Amino acid sequence: MPAIAIIGAQWGDEGKGKATDLLGSSVDYVVKFNGGNNAGHTVVIGQPDGSEEKYALHLLPSGILTPGCTPVIGNGVVVDLKVLFEEIEGLEARGVDTSGLVVSASAHVIADYNRTVDKVTERFLGSRRLGTTGRGIGPTYADKMNRIGIRVQDIFDEKILRQKIEGALELKGQVLTKIYNRRAPSVDETLEELLQYADRLRPMVRDTGLLLNQALDRGETVLLEAGQATLLDVDHGTYPFVTSSSATAGGACTGSGIPPMRMDQVIGIVKAYTTRVGEGPFPTELFDDAGEHLRKVGAEYGTTTGRPRRCGWYDAVIARYAARVNGVTDFVLTKLDVLTGLEQVPVCVAYDVGGVRHDEMPVNQTDFHHAVPIYEYLPGWWEDLSACRTFEDLPANAQAYVRAVEKMSGARISVVGVGPSREATVVVHPLV
Repeated sequence: MPAIAIIGAQWGDEGKGKATDLLGSSVDYVVKFNGGNNAGHTVVIGQPDGSEEKYALHLLPSGILTPGCTPVIGNGVVVDLKVLFEEIEGLEARGVDTSGLVVSASAHVIADYNRTVDKVTERFLGSRRLGTTGRGIGPTYADKMNRIGIRVQDIFDEKILRQKIEGALELKGQVLTKIYNRRAPSVDETLEELLQYADRLRPMVRDTGLLLNQALDRGETVLLEAGQATLLDVDHGTYPFVTSSSATAGGACTGSGIPPMRMDQVIGIVKAYTTRVGEGPFPTELFDDAGEHLRKVGAEYGTTTGRPRRCGWYDAVIARYAARVNGVTDFVLTKLDVLTGLEQVPVCVAYDVGGVRHDEMPVNQTDFHHAVPIYEYLPGWWEDLSACRTFEDLPANAQAYVRAVEKMSGARISVVGVGPSREATVVVHPLV
């Protein structure tokens, strides 16, 4: 069987966790291939008694909630070991079996000095800040590219680990003390922090690239789950207001060790409207009651940070861009129910930049920053969508909305989300 990638098609928070969980029973491995604990997935699972269980995952792949599915943290992830084991303990306390978790030996580890550098740099930037979560993600990726990073495998060799920490702190210690007037952690402090996890971590660590390719050779299905999203990709996003890793389909290959020819399906996740957290341009952003309505009804607050998300209407230009960059084969349209009760639903179909119409993403950041959305207005609906399970169950205007944005977005819409739980889903075309 080929590998399947799930990609965020906007600025994140589209509902990738729900889509991954929806597919979990059909796949054998779920792999997180980029990012760290700077983003989160919220998964809501219905219980036999009619209640719902909500799980907020930050570092762990969503597949950890599916019995029989092997969750994998790939080599493209940066791992905060403290957060990793806190998440594991939290799930186990709720009866979730986490014993199958596998961690790549080549994934990089977030050290205490990376978190410190992240926080003080953001404060130093002031009004030019990027809106990072302050969890050390960017500085850890910078260490990786500068070849002074610490990898999971280094935790098991104290001599090598000490040498790497000494090398990193030769520079970072000077920067923290002489530029930011902050005390740098000592080599021994960092060493002690990381070594305390060695014994618990060791049984989880594997050559995950080998593991996953062997699984594909056996005919098993591997699901590759992105953290963040296309517009936050370090190469293809709204740079510099992006994350520090590759959140697109190309990153799924480099972050997992699976070659491109083995990836046969790319599932793009889009909300029926648009949100983002952090700084940066956002053409359809709303600053009025409509934006507050979307935030309130959609519960638009960050899973990891709790920050209120910026809200705006659906942007078909962005969706087309994501479809092209990732090679999207299927879209999952989430949170259609949030739009219920609106008389009209605007959809951005193009941008006006200085009197010039742009049907595709502007080539430079300046134009995108000044882009004014050009809207088409689709009729709204008032009916409750939560019990809809087939496309025909949807009200006529809701069906028309889905068909309209599908035509604008560059790939077919195969699944529609009509509520927060796993069961509140309309399958138009089976994904696997």
